[in-house]
Amino acid sequence: MKSAFTVFWKEIRENLRDRRTVLNTLLTGPLFAPLVFALVINAAVTRQLDKAEKPLEVPVVGAEHAPNLIDALKQQNVVVKDAPADPERAVREQEADLVLRIPGDYGDAWRKGEPAQVELIYDASQRDAQGSVARLQRALEGYGQRTGALRLLARGIAPDLIRPLVVASRDQSTAQNRSGTLFGMLPYFFILGGFIGGMALAIDTTAGERERQSLEPLFANPVARGSLLAGKLGATSAFAFVTVVLSIVAFSIVGHFLPTEKLGMSLELGLRFGALTLFVMLPLVFLLATLQTLAAAFAKSFREAQTYLSLLMFVPVIPTMLLSVFPVKVQTWMYAVPVMGQQVAITRFLRGDLVTPSQLGLCFAATAAAALVVYLITARIYESERLAISG
Repeated sequence: MKSAFTVFWKEIRENLRDRRTVLNTLLTGPLFAPLVFALVINAAVTRQLDKAEKPLEVPVVGAEHAPNLIDALKQQNVVVKDAPADPERAVREQEADLVLRIPGDYGDAWRKGEPAQVELIYDASQRDAQGSVARLQRALEGYGQRTGALRLLARGIAPDLIRPLVVASRDQSTAQNRSGTLFGMLPYFFILGGFIGGMALAIDTTAGERERQSLEPLFANPVARGSLLAGKLGATSAFAFVTVVLSIVAFSIVGHFLPTEKLGMSLELGLRFGALTLFVMLPLVFLLATLQTLAAAFAKSFREAQTYLSLLMFVPVIPTMLLSVFPVKVQTWMYAVPVMGQQVAITRFLRGDLVTPSQLGLCFAATAAAALVVYLITARIYESERLAISG
């Protein structure tokens, strides 16, 4: 135990001397991601809210065919503009978010009491235009419903007769539940932070020392290989865990500057969230550190180890992508899958959903068991004399 602690403290001190590594691992990574995240969210939300509050500019073709409709749209804070010569091209090339076209036979159909058609030209692939399209659609549908109701009243028919069914929506989500849709990427940032936090140390303590030919003299000491590995893994895990802690603290601070209230959401990253997240992340941090050390053990140089670990970095991305592309109901077995279990658990913490003690225990135990298996494999590799040979 004393030997392992000596190696642990040695690796910690040596890594702290490398200011660039410390800066990138403990400061740039944990702080840069929350800052960029907050700036992007604020910019996107502010832009959409500003567009929603400002008058909606709508180029209209054939406005003279429907003066009453145009007046009604103006009352809905719509500014009618002259239409471009080629509406379809203007929308495709993003010169206009949308164009409203009123055909010449609109007036005849309207006077006959027949359905009068208008054309809404837009590009559904342009996300920035979706708010404007939905806003104009609501205005047009509202005008159509009001006009239909007036026509029925003029004929002595109650408008409610054509509405035999009324749907009353009862949204059961809370403000905290809804935050999971916008901030669902936070678990990925925490998991990735744990990976990046120990990456430099995992490479340096294995492939780096092998390249500097300092690993063979270290193995020549009368110290058990298991103690050496335990000390190195402890140092790597410690840096990774500190990175996760700093990421949680940074996001909790940044969360106060996000416009969640304007969106009807609530982002609560308090002590309970932090404690639960660190609990499920603890075995994962050790698993990632062990995987990184194992991968670095097969590399003959520092650069080769960087290549291996860069590929390994895609592992945390897989559960995030799967759960984003194939949203499924959370099931108990998911907590037993390392990385996925943490992704699911942290997402539920974020939403304020209940995670039972048995599910927490399953997540912790399954990841710890996987870490133990990888540790035993790495320990076997460390027993090989070939590990100390460079080149």
